[in-house]
Amino acid sequence: MKYRLMDILACPICKTFPLKLIVFNEKTYDYDVQPSKDVVCEEYCGLNREYVSKLSRELLDCKSCLKREVAEGILICEKCLRWYPIIDEIPHMLPDELRDKDEDLAFLKKYRDRIPEEILTSGKPWNLSSPQ
Repeated sequence: MKYRLMDILACPICKTFPLKLIVFNEKTYDYDVQPSKDVVCEEYCGLNREYVSKLSRELLDCKSCLKREVAEGILICEKCLRWYPIIDEIPHMLPDELRDKDEDLAFLKKYRDRIPEEILTSGKPWNLSSPQ
């Protein structure tokens, strides 16, 4: 997932923006990127995890950012405690009824030491405290 997506992603359930991003693994690709403007993100910089208006120009390295991908990670809505895994560079942001419970629980178990305790015990649509 490109960090750039953090500028447009919101919780599909409660519409909270921005989501919290925790990166487990990142990939960098070696290709020439020429952004069409100096600052690509309009509102929120996913790489710096901050609103663009609060960042200095020196911190906004969009050319470098566009070469980076979140390979594995998690998106968290801090309002409704829903969480969305990022697997193989793809954010899985489906409604609760379309999510794969077994896949999601396996993800939580795999990264349990890197996921906030609140998500492990109270995250939605399920967590490690949920009946299996």
